[in-house]
Amino acid sequence: MSEMLEQIRTLGSQLRWAAQTDAPTIGTNSEILYAGMGGSGIAGDFAGAIAGPYGTRVTVHKGYGPIPLWAVRQRPLVVAGSYSGNTEETLDVALAAHESGLPVATITTGGRLGELSEEHGWPSIGVPAGQQPRAALGYMVGATLRVLEGAHAVDDQRLSFVEAAEIAEAALAEASPEWTQAEGIAAGLGGRIPIIYGGGPISGVVAQRWKTQINENAKVPAWYSLLPELDHNEIAGWETLAALTKASLGIVALRDRSDHDRIGSRLAHTSALTEDAVPWVGEVTSRGVSLLARLISLTAVGDLVSWMLANQAGVDPVPVVTIEKLKELLAEDIS
Repeated sequence: MSEMLEQIRTLGSQLRWAAQTDAPTIGTNSEILYAGMGGSGIAGDFAGAIAGPYGTRVTVHKGYGPIPLWAVRQRPLVVAGSYSGNTEETLDVALAAHESGLPVATITTGGRLGELSEEHGWPSIGVPAGQQPRAALGYMVGATLRVLEGAHAVDDQRLSFVEAAEIAEAALAEASPEWTQAEGIAAGLGGRIPIIYGGGPISGVVAQRWKTQINENAKVPAWYSLLPELDHNEIAGWETLAALTKASLGIVALRDRSDHDRIGSRLAHTSALTEDAVPWVGEVTSRGVSLLARLISLTAVGDLVSWMLANQAGVDPVPVVTIEKLKELLAEDIS
């Protein structure tokens, strides 16, 4: 149990590593296509939330090639992120981008993606190995932002890295206010399928992170939805099976000051209209000044909740047996 907690607690040091890492030299690009899956893919989503206010569009591609037709026309910088360097979908996109004559940059610990970077001379940031990919968020987000700096797509993020690192280190310390909050949320979600609601560019991205961390660490189903869209469909789904949903599901809401002013009202009304059918277990509000710090503040609580849920259930959060078995089966299909 403690191994995953130890990895989670390296988040601050990972961000400090990013603050000391040089940005590669890349031509100017305000259009980015980020290719990545799982724990590496979420780095593109985080980077997109930060890059938006700079007028940079980051489109995250989670799948195989070919390159989308819009990208062939627009010619974005393709950033391929794979912590292991061997993610087959990401490799497929990187090669397809190269064949289409698009500029490619990579972020990896090595593997096949590292080899391709050397072979083709792609700008690359090598991140430290030794983490579970889902516990390497600071490395992957930090390196992605450094690549975007090198492409003149965002400004220098070093101050944001330092602020985010300080917030992560404080939040992940035992008995911190965030730790206590995570304990309460984990207790409320115990034995339930978690549902995470977000309502803006920051809270929505981290809602996805909470969902995937709960899947991989606690080994339980979870989903995330976004306001205001869920008020146009999902809210009606609580009407028929109230006895079942009240006993087996639980909602956590994430908040950030970038959420639209109406999101607060929607959360209050949505909660009041659905509380007889599903418990609202908690609400987490970001803190910090920079966009990155606010993302990380919400992330730290979610990572703790996922670890605590695993602890409660008596499961080891580190192995992902089903994912590894699937990879073996896929490898057999092409051998």
